[in-house]
Amino acid sequence: MAETGAPSLPQSPPPRTPVACAERFVWLTARVLEQRLFAHHFRGGAADPVETALDAYRNEDGGYGHALEPDLRGPVSQPLHTAHALRVLDAVGRCAGQRVERMCRYLTSVSTADGALPAIHPSQRGYPTAPFVPVVDDPPSDLLATGPVVGLLHRNEVWHAWLFRATDFCWQAVESLEKSHPYEIEAAVAFLDSAPDRPRAEAAADRLGRLVREHRLAALDPENLDAYPVSPGYAPGEHHFPYDYARTPRSLARAWFTDDEMARSLDHLAAQQQEDGGWPVRWRHWAPAPALEARPVVTIEALRTLNAYGRGIG
Repeated sequence: MAETGAPSLPQSPPPRTPVACAERFVWLTARVLEQRLFAHHFRGGAADPVETALDAYRNEDGGYGHALEPDLRGPVSQPLHTAHALRVLDAVGRCAGQRVERMCRYLTSVSTADGALPAIHPSQRGYPTAPFVPVVDDPPSDLLATGPVVGLLHRNEVWHAWLFRATDFCWQAVESLEKSHPYEIEAAVAFLDSAPDRPRAEAAADRLGRLVREHRLAALDPENLDAYPVSPGYAPGEHHFPYDYARTPRSLARAWFTDDEMARSLDHLAAQQQEDGGWPVRWRHWAPAPALEARPVVTIEALRTLNAYGRGIG
């Protein structure tokens, strides 16, 4: 005799909020580091597992390698890998202590004659590298590599002898910019947002904002992207938007844009989430693995930016 009972009700599908869709994408595609970062930022995860995952990329010289920055393959330490590691530590509130002291010693060892960082140290030669970051024997100092590192160390009140000359380099580089491109401007903002001399930083940011608008380095109308040039060497359609410069409302770059311009750019960012739950990589794709590994990084950054501006992500 068949059992009787109330019929089971159909289960409701899980909510398709931006963060829920992104979570599935992260579990399907991300490295352990990004899985744990996602858990920390959006699911109340602890910082210790993030640090543990980051340790896999650390070398004995205090720097980081092993494709932590996906466009640089191979095991050797590089300034861009180490900058990525600092961003991770900053994001989980662990940018301090002996670990960071060792990182600063590494940065000192690879600095140029003027005390700043090259984009790529020559030790990268022989390992697969994105074609848009060429390896040269005597690389120059680079604001793109140095600015974000100096900014992060100042924000976390890390004091090390390396910082003095590197900070001077950043001031000189930022205040002398007459022509630039979006990634360099982003690096300048990363420095200025945490530079100790706030009046000087505000004056420099004001000048950079005028440069960005004059040279149309920010796409202010996402519905009319043809009106904004793509910088030389960038991928087709690799535009940058107000949210790329002002990742949070507290950034000095926020003053560069009207409320309507900022809102349109955030609407555009939210709409860029793809069917699989992740955000796209806008820069040039040159190999399968770097693009795959970068998408979870970009996805977490997009969610954090939307969240910082009070946009509902679920």
